[in-house]
Amino acid sequence: MMMRTTFAFLVVFGVAPLAQADQGNPNLKSVDAIAFGPNGLLIIGSGTQVVAVDTGDTKATDWTKSEVANITEVLAGKFGLSTKDIEVRRLTVNPASRRAYVAVRNLKVKQDIILTVDGGGNVAEFSLENVKFTRYPLAVGTASVTRLTDVTWAGGKIVAATQAGDTFGSRVFAITQAEKDAKSVSFSTETYHVGHGKWETKAPIICIMPYEDDGQTGVVGSFTCTPIVRYPLQDVESKDKVKGVSVVELGTGNTPRSMFAYEKNGKRYILVNAARNNKKTAFGTSGYWAAKVDFTLLKETTNVNEKALWRVKGGNFQPNTDRVSVATEFFGVHQMAKLDDTRALVIRDDKGTMNLRVLALP
Repeated sequence: MMMRTTFAFLVVFGVAPLAQADQGNPNLKSVDAIAFGPNGLLIIGSGTQVVAVDTGDTKATDWTKSEVANITEVLAGKFGLSTKDIEVRRLTVNPASRRAYVAVRNLKVKQDIILTVDGGGNVAEFSLENVKFTRYPLAVGTASVTRLTDVTWAGGKIVAATQAGDTFGSRVFAITQAEKDAKSVSFSTETYHVGHGKWETKAPIICIMPYEDDGQTGVVGSFTCTPIVRYPLQDVESKDKVKGVSVVELGTGNTPRSMFAYEKNGKRYILVNAARNNKKTAFGTSGYWAAKVDFTLLKETTNVNEKALWRVKGGNFQPNTDRVSVATEFFGVHQMAKLDDTRALVIRDDKGTMNLRVLALP
């Protein structure tokens, strides 16, 4: 019954169902990105494929714990490992249950595992041993997908950002088919990289989030050196070359890690966390930081691309606008995800200890 409910929900949102989902272990070689669609649908980016898993995790729970101290030690301990033996790769929150899902790599055996953390701070493994899943291979004609960077759910579609080995190397897949082994709609992106001062086609989008406003559906992406760019999804067909619209540059020398939109006091914002590529030039208290961006920048039509706004000016990191600010409470945040309408869940370096914390949205 759960399979029927989940895939009926997908029809409403624009993804046709498989006649019959697979059941068993999808046998993933890696977990490169994770995100959630509706009704507990876990989207996993793995190598050259996306796998959608029916978690059955749809019962809403309260998040009462404000901190899980030394979360890397807790996660490693589930497998009898030390913190040096694991890498926390991704963090997401299931909006249906508010349970956190964490992709963790066992460095000893080079195997990725998904763990969950509930609102009471309890950690468990999300086993892929016997799940209902749908597999979507990613292919670009004769060119191969060489890197998958992020996944999201946008406009009723599973969307994956990748890099492929062809002339237009930055590829976005919008999964709208559901027959087994069906080819997804894919399009290449051309982006004005504000920090580099030129149009680029090969640099992969590092992180993406859905964009829906005034009837328009698309995705927002960010790259290394952190321009924020919007791309349309409506009426896009395979082999299209889609020009993005760069609306703001957060600063060169940064790599974005995750981003999401939220509303506070009647205004909408985007929160982007990033890491300084050269930690010697870090500002604030950490090489990891976050920017709060005015959502209305995504509606810009004039001051875009070559005229896009810069967060700072000159080499002294002085603010250039009040439409982007540094979220100081998010210094040290390595991973983050939206928990609910007012809070974020983060993994933050607190003086050398990695703690899972609940932070108010800035």
